[in-house]
Amino acid sequence: MRVTHLSLTDFRNYAQVEVSFTPGSNLIVGRNGQGKTNLVEALGFLSTLSSHRVSNTAAMIRAGQDAGIIRARLEYNGRDILTEVQINRSGLNRAQVNRSVIKTRELTRYFSSVLFAPEDLALVRGDPSGRRRFLDQLLMLRSPRLTGVLADYDRVLRQRNTLLKSARASGSRTTQLGTLEVWDDRLVALGSEIIDERAELVRLLGDPLGTAYQAVAGEDHGPALLPLLSITGADGEDESAAGSAASATSTSTPTAASTAESARGATEDAFRRALAGLRRKEIDRGMTLVGPHRDDVVFMLNALPAKGYASHGESWSFALALKLASAELLRRDSASGDPVLILDDVFAELDLSRRRRLAAAVTGFEQVLITAAVLEDVPEELAAHTIHIHAGAVVDG
Repeated sequence: MRVTHLSLTDFRNYAQVEVSFTPGSNLIVGRNGQGKTNLVEALGFLSTLSSHRVSNTAAMIRAGQDAGIIRARLEYNGRDILTEVQINRSGLNRAQVNRSVIKTRELTRYFSSVLFAPEDLALVRGDPSGRRRFLDQLLMLRSPRLTGVLADYDRVLRQRNTLLKSARASGSRTTQLGTLEVWDDRLVALGSEIIDERAELVRLLGDPLGTAYQAVAGEDHGPALLPLLSITGADGEDESAAGSAASATSTSTPTAASTAESARGATEDAFRRALAGLRRKEIDRGMTLVGPHRDDVVFMLNALPAKGYASHGESWSFALALKLASAELLRRDSASGDPVLILDDVFAELDLSRRRRLAAAVTGFEQVLITAAVLEDVPEELAAHTIHIHAGAVVDG
């Protein structure tokens, strides 16, 4: 898969811009604040419906405008596809494929990309929500149907929380129990599928993560991913839980069953037991305290949690390796070819040896988009096709 052309209207600092891309490496160069990251942010949004920089999509619309438009022409398996999303300041966003209107959430079916940016250091050092979002976005890229499962889970979770708050406010612990059990059934069914899918994804990422980390860092520090599951008594939102994650998850993860069917049954049983045990506490607090929305995944280096123990360089290498492993996993699974690999302002953070190792690691991908403030930061073999950006416009070199 590759992007052949990108068109932006009223997106960030671009009133209008047209950019063409080639197979292989494409280097986007410009001083800070000129708009190079805005280009790759737009492409990242097309494949995940989220920005790696902001949570509010309205921030991506050019100042003074009511909507911004991202339009990209894609090519894979001999097919040309025109994708488009209109981001509205108010109201729902709108999407089209080949000029036909589709549901916005279906857009991710048509474009697969993996983006790494300096903000991804928060995957290692930040809150569990960022790690959950990373896993879920990768799940949706691998299996677009899970977009609906995740959306349905969020809806059920909101409804259940509303009921719990109502029970707390009324002081009733029994009158709404029957209704709560109905929502429990849906929460368990949807949540168990998400838990099992995440666990399988974590398992699959293991080998490519080790390979990618060694490729980037030049050393083997034993990178690993360990699920931290609220249905087994661990709370991903509890910062103190990560320290004991290695022992807790290795013995209590219900998804280690021999078949997918038995794993799902074990997960659902553990989920129901956890809900029953926390019923009184949930009503007291007016919120759902167990489920995939409370889970985490612990990043391990040298048998220790990377968060709190890894150096800046090790954390950077882990986050970058995680994205490279994701891209490798997608290229194995996808019938549409490699995902588009996007490296936003990465090379400035690396020494010369790591720049060379990273260049070697990404050369085999069908298309790589790279941004840099300084041309000389990027290895020459990745700069064959260079796009210069200045003040929201493409300019000659």
